[in-house]
Amino acid sequence: MSLSQKSLLSAGAALIALMGVAVTTVTGIQATTANSVSNQQAPRLIASKLRNLTIVFPSRADSTDLQSKANAVATFLTKEMGMPVKAQIGDDTAAVEALRANRAEVAFLSSRPALKAEELANARLYLAEVRDNYSGRFTYDSIFVVRNNSPLRSGSNAKTTLEQLRGRRMAFTSPTSGSGFIFPVSELVKQGFVPNRDRVDTFFGQVAYGGSYSKALQAVVRGQAEVAAVSEYALLPPYITEEERKQLRVLYKISGVPAHGIVIDDKVPADQREKLINALLKLNQSENNQLLRGLYNSTELVRVDHNRHLSPVRQALQRVGIEP
Repeated sequence: MSLSQKSLLSAGAALIALMGVAVTTVTGIQATTANSVSNQQAPRLIASKLRNLTIVFPSRADSTDLQSKANAVATFLTKEMGMPVKAQIGDDTAAVEALRANRAEVAFLSSRPALKAEELANARLYLAEVRDNYSGRFTYDSIFVVRNNSPLRSGSNAKTTLEQLRGRRMAFTSPTSGSGFIFPVSELVKQGFVPNRDRVDTFFGQVAYGGSYSKALQAVVRGQAEVAAVSEYALLPPYITEEERKQLRVLYKISGVPAHGIVIDDKVPADQREKLINALLKLNQSENNQLLRGLYNSTELVRVDHNRHLSPVRQALQRVGIEP
């Protein structure tokens, strides 16, 4: 074999060896990438451009003629987005299910359903509502309410004040209400009065659920309960009348309940998501603001960090022993 042939064979062997390394390296990269994709729910990683949007607007106690008002917002967003935007009405549970099943991309949600939307649909909350009757602008208070003539008095600290509730007749809003159950019970757990939500009846003499802010408060007005747990804004119409309001006072308040907000599914591409957020923020402008106020009496939308905004309700749920 000539020297040139030996050299050629040696070069070929080296090239094959080099190609082997290259193939191994590329394969390794592909395997790593594949594992990474599978760990991040691969079907949701590729967000293609959407040609239309569906937004779910949940019904609330203080919302009237919601479909027509939601349609007006959808028409406004259609112009801003340059694509069809449809408004649907449904409760929080239906809104979360629509996100999970890819029948909607956006929803107005309260804090606990927003956590559920994150869990089931990988949606995140980007905007929070501001109201004139929220003491924290985009957070509000959960309050314990008693009659004006109640012997219960606000003490110098939480433990002193809440100790007076032992053996009393208590009216919560509902077992699923944030400000009307979860936050009040979380505070009772924090202060060491009950171990979790399943043991509240060992602290109170009687536990009832009004089913709404109005009915919980009216139970106190009528003497059917001594204390009620509601949101601070429930002391205003349309929840109760001014005459009923005059018969009540706040015994204790828990600050920092996250305001309702707007969640967006992760299938909405980042550029379209940002365009949508900016379009929604235009509802803050004076010429468009009535569209926003008409929905839920909100005066403004503000950007919030999903985790930071929802942290209080996540903590309260964990404390009382409830899954989101």
